[in-house]
Amino acid sequence: MKQLIFLSSFVILFNFAGISQDKSLSITGKVIESSTNQPVAFATVLLVNSDTKENLTGTTTIDDGSFRLASNSLNVHITISFIGYKTKTITNLKPKNGKISLGTIYIEEDLAQLNEVVVQAEVSKTQFKLDKRIFNIGQDLSSTGASALEVLNNVPSVNVSIEGDISLRGSQGVQMLINGKPSVIASDSGNALGTITADMIDRIEVITNPSAKYDAEGTSGIINIVLKKEERKGLNGSATLNFGEPTNHSFGLSLNRRTEKFNLFSQIGIGHRKLPNDRKSINRDIVNNTSLESDGIEYRNEKFYNIVLGTDYHINKSNVLTLSGNFAYEVEDQPSSNTFEFFENALRTSSWKRTEETEATNPKYQYELQYKREFEDNEEHVLLFSALGRFFGKDQSSDFTDATISGTNRDANQKTRTDFKEANYTFKLDYTKPYTKKFTIETGAQYVLNNVSNDFEVQDLIAGTYITDPNQTNIFEFDQNVLGVYGTAAYEGEKWGVKIGLRLENTDLETLLTNTNEGNNQNYSNLFPSFHSSYKFNEAYSLQIGYSRRVYRPRLWDLNPFFNIRNNFNIRTGNPDLKPEFTDSYELTNIYNFGKASINFGVYYRYTTDAIERRISTFQNNVNTYKPLNIGTTDAIGVEVNGKYPIANWISFNGDLNYNYFKRKGDFNGTLIDFNADQWTGKLTSKIKLPASIDFEITVNYQSGTETVQGRISENIFADLGLRKKVIKGKGVINLSVRDIFASRIFESETIQQDFYLLNRSQRGRFVTLGFSYGFGKGEAMEYSARKRF
Repeated sequence: MKQLIFLSSFVILFNFAGISQDKSLSITGKVIESSTNQPVAFATVLLVNSDTKENLTGTTTIDDGSFRLASNSLNVHITISFIGYKTKTITNLKPKNGKISLGTIYIEEDLAQLNEVVVQAEVSKTQFKLDKRIFNIGQDLSSTGASALEVLNNVPSVNVSIEGDISLRGSQGVQMLINGKPSVIASDSGNALGTITADMIDRIEVITNPSAKYDAEGTSGIINIVLKKEERKGLNGSATLNFGEPTNHSFGLSLNRRTEKFNLFSQIGIGHRKLPNDRKSINRDIVNNTSLESDGIEYRNEKFYNIVLGTDYHINKSNVLTLSGNFAYEVEDQPSSNTFEFFENALRTSSWKRTEETEATNPKYQYELQYKREFEDNEEHVLLFSALGRFFGKDQSSDFTDATISGTNRDANQKTRTDFKEANYTFKLDYTKPYTKKFTIETGAQYVLNNVSNDFEVQDLIAGTYITDPNQTNIFEFDQNVLGVYGTAAYEGEKWGVKIGLRLENTDLETLLTNTNEGNNQNYSNLFPSFHSSYKFNEAYSLQIGYSRRVYRPRLWDLNPFFNIRNNFNIRTGNPDLKPEFTDSYELTNIYNFGKASINFGVYYRYTTDAIERRISTFQNNVNTYKPLNIGTTDAIGVEVNGKYPIANWISFNGDLNYNYFKRKGDFNGTLIDFNADQWTGKLTSKIKLPASIDFEITVNYQSGTETVQGRISENIFADLGLRKKVIKGKGVINLSVRDIFASRIFESETIQQDFYLLNRSQRGRFVTLGFSYGFGKGEAMEYSARKRF
């Protein structure tokens, strides 16, 4: 709707740009909405010849509703119009000293017109489009002032955790895009995604089985946030202040300044938060009948500073150049305290306390250059080039102290030092050409370079001097370059469509442990085909099928063999010999629309080779060392059902249910580990509109227990709630959120083997946050959310 306003404003200004500026009569006024007394920006004001009815000149009102026109004739009248309001005509203009001051002009809502416009987009709905599901944002979400993270939590199959981690069908590793490309805003190392509000979002595209157009990396899928094209000229912005318990305080300020040629945008955020984590572990040696138990609390206290700056330069109506950057700086303090008890034949023989003091600084920055060309023959005919650079650093030092409480002397001191640097560069070129209304070709290329260096050292206090432990000290170098090219062809008719594609990727990976000169070089090329088709039987029922081949390349922390000794009896390390896993993914999905309600039903099958199991434990002297390993193959078949049903205007339900049955085949240290298992996940969200303009939302999440290669993971059920109230005529929003209401979100895993038993349990606890947001100019109240990377 607003796009029409801006288009009409542009046409008016263009048509009258050439009219003589020698006007002797100045006409001013201010347009106000009658029921709220709020100024109306971007209303169209026309100067009309009273005899010929010809439009002589025109303008639009600015943020405060004011306008100014010039005329060299008195035989004129003024018309003021704005979509959703009755047109106002002002005649009998009486000049005074060469000026006409119309003062305050009130316009009224056109209720008939509003009803026609609003009904079309009342409720957010899901629809199919060949290789994706599109979640269109309706008024039920766009008017809430919620952040993009909250909107994502309403999208079927998508979940956002307390820390802002996004998962799809219960799996993390989701690739986030903004308008179809990687962006500073969507980066997991920035804080900007939480500052996109629901009213800015046109739709969210969920791609569970990506076509060859997209990077073959990752098995979870892609989420693409498509922003509205509307323009808000002038200075717009929003400010947010949050307070939380445990400590979670932050302030965010977003500013946007738009002119005819430039769109300048910025965001500043600062904050302080504490993340407690209660931990418990049991290491039991069944052969020797000994047991080690630990219990304690770990903190991650963080201060963070973030700034985003960028500009869009509209060279002309067909060419746009974007340059943006993000800088963040974090200061970490990680105090922890764990009590250890050692038992022999069920008798405690010693106990001690291990404390940690860790300090770290994490500088991060990103920059993005994008060029977009739109061709006049078709709005879908687009050439897009983007270059994205990222840097992350960590300078960390830790002091560990073991103090004996009773029994055997366990006094000890250790130090660790980490100097970590990572640089990542992505260059992407995409070209889309619709040859007809139904047939489209896409082609492009992508080059990703990832360079990492991690210098890690462990020292033990021996005879009053700290001595480096060579077995746990090394410099790890990681270099990975991935070049990909692709092509797709799509036919999409009114009822039936098909899309085929092929992607070729070459991966060049080199790792090196500098101190020991141990290297692992891999160079491999792979083809990634894709096929998608959909058929629309009628307005109520559509069917979609899809196939794609995917790859999961081991991440840095999967490969880096450094040791995490926070708990030096449960040590996590990487595996530099890890190989990539490949997955063939098949899907069949149905969508049913029943009036305001909708339901999606899908069946999927995945076959994975060189499957990576992330927690394979080896046990010696009550020390558990775990790392990721490639173990055989996985056959997985799943059923997914999700739907939305608005029972009434004041209450609606959104549900998501996923069942996954899988078979694992492989061996570990010569022992077969073949087994079958399944897992249920579910989410139910209820939205209720209460009196006094209060919105209430509660979400219940459930994840069943499941077997693993060496044991099992326990079930998990927890609930979140939120309250939101608009104030100050909708420009302000008060938010209250409670994550994990009943403090029931507990991660618990068991490793059950013939000669040893392990239990690991962790719990973050309840988080309560109270926030206030205020939008100014044409800005909307929004949330500022701090997302973390490590």
